[in-house]
Amino acid sequence: MLAKEMYHFRDLLQESGIIFCYSGYMTEEILVGIGNSIKKKLEIEDADRNTSKGLFSIFVEQVQNVIRYSAEGVPEDAVIDKYELRYGVLTVGQKDGQYFVSCSNMILQNDVERLRKSLDHIQTLDKDGLKNLYKETLRGEVPEGSKGAGVGFVDIARRAKNGFDFDFATIDDEHSYFCLKAYV
Repeated sequence: MLAKEMYHFRDLLQESGIIFCYSGYMTEEILVGIGNSIKKKLEIEDADRNTSKGLFSIFVEQVQNVIRYSAEGVPEDAVIDKYELRYGVLTVGQKDGQYFVSCSNMILQNDVERLRKSLDHIQTLDKDGLKNLYKETLRGEVPEGSKGAGVGFVDIARRAKNGFDFDFATIDDEHSYFCLKAYV
């Protein structure tokens, strides 16, 4: 039974075009290891250099978002800033001639509207608008709740030549599940 279940899971991944899938706790070391595997796979596939660079940059940004912001970690009762093991799901794939990177993780319910508003705005911008927002954000103050310069989603949008999708699913009163899928 175990082999059949795993074979079925493998088939589901392949049908979705997923060439790499990771579900678990993420750290900087895991980011480096997965990144090396993705680079090697893209080299084997002889992927275009710009596509490879864009995909890799989006991958790094997505995993860093999990590492910095996932509300699911070890130990469970720790303050988010106090632990390094954050749980998330990462997939990298190719479907209909384009690569994609998808990352998902649990977030605090209080962050949903702020993220939705920001991502909705980013999706409305053209190339020049994204460039201007990127520069503006770098010059501005660090956004509330951010552990970086606040340019992560803007950078993803700039590199996602075929756009991105995102979604939230309410888990309970305190948490939602967040997913962002960027297309290169």
